[in-house]
Amino acid sequence: MGRLFGTDGARGIANSELTCKLAMNIGKAAAMVLTTKDDKHPTFLIGKDTRLSSDMLEGALIAGLTSVGANVISLGVVPTPAVAYLIRKYKASAGIMISASHNSFEFNGIKIFSSDGYKLPDELEEEIESIVLDKAEPYPYVVNENLGRVQRDDNAVNDYIDHIIDSVPYRLDGMKVALDCSNGSSSYTAERLFTSLGAECHMLYNKPDGININRDCGSTHMENLVEYIRNHDLDAGLAFDGDADRCLAVDEKGAIIDGDFIMAICAGDLKLRGKLKKDTVVGTVMTNMGFNKYCEQNEIKFVSTKVGDRYVLEDMLREGYNLGGEQSGHIIFLDFSTTGDGQLTGAQLLSLINRRKEKLSSLAAVMKRYPQVLINVKVSNEAKLKYYTDHEIKDEIEKVKNELGDRGRVLVRVSGTEPIIRVMLEGECYEEITDYANRLADLVRERLS
Repeated sequence: MGRLFGTDGARGIANSELTCKLAMNIGKAAAMVLTTKDDKHPTFLIGKDTRLSSDMLEGALIAGLTSVGANVISLGVVPTPAVAYLIRKYKASAGIMISASHNSFEFNGIKIFSSDGYKLPDELEEEIESIVLDKAEPYPYVVNENLGRVQRDDNAVNDYIDHIIDSVPYRLDGMKVALDCSNGSSSYTAERLFTSLGAECHMLYNKPDGININRDCGSTHMENLVEYIRNHDLDAGLAFDGDADRCLAVDEKGAIIDGDFIMAICAGDLKLRGKLKKDTVVGTVMTNMGFNKYCEQNEIKFVSTKVGDRYVLEDMLREGYNLGGEQSGHIIFLDFSTTGDGQLTGAQLLSLINRRKEKLSSLAAVMKRYPQVLINVKVSNEAKLKYYTDHEIKDEIEKVKNELGDRGRVLVRVSGTEPIIRVMLEGECYEEITDYANRLADLVRERLS
């Protein structure tokens, strides 16, 4: 995790930690790092989610980019994966998404994509950091006709929706689904997309007002979607996060189907059809032990990476795999997208259900989920750094690992996007791992809060 960029871009409280000046300088530095010296007018795409501060930060980014000669195409409110896709379609030099994903409205973030539609590797983010934070290189201001131009593309959303429709092998005719848009980016795309695919859509939380994004809704707050499914005769429900790069599902009975279950269902189906490259799926250290067991039982290789869909993607690209993701709902179908795409994931899952004429609950039964306890301990950004050198916490973690043995596993990690240290335990006995999780969380809180 860098000084400016975490596991998913630069992020902080808008106009306090993530200021207009910082956003403007990130824009300037991105243009310097991601374009060649002889390209006087590189083109950057900018998309944003629905939070109140997104317009403000877009203005700052546009000011920074155009002041060094870059042209800007403003896409308006779009999902993060739309930016990644449209970079390649429009042959742009790079793209920027303004979003803090699943965080509450006061936060915002800046995610940068290269010309091939992929999130930036660590080394390029470090170059941008050195220019912004260390003034490693002066900003190349331009004047007169060398200034960048700005235009708006009102067709961007349609181009993105058409792309997802083209990726779906079997329509959704006859299906009834609920869509929780988290009052975020998918509020502008989901109903049109899934209706076009033939589904009857029940829309939830698709009325963004700038401050209600992710508030008691979306993929991080599934309770209301679960209740809605239980009270209506529907085939499934889908929940997206604020920028729609995540998707979690709810089956027809109201049970939550997380990213691990979605990957298990899709991996098994792809393998049966001979379309799972190298019979391998990529997950993270947070992937449930039950998924590992599922892979073993079905002769599928499981590869684990650090937490963050960018690390999942890096491994997929390096080894030639085409399916990977996270329990949180970042699923990457590399045959169709260069990043996690919640709506594409939802469309692929529903298409599979309709093609096989099975209930989602039945499909999800292929995998057993091991009990998992996750405690988020709020700390300051300074305390996050102290965690790495606190030997008392490290010693206690090793002690718990030894006591737990092969009955489970322990993972304590610093969040790359929030001021949080995550304490996760997984094992056969819920009561046992809960006790251990509370023991470690209390120590982290005592030492670092």
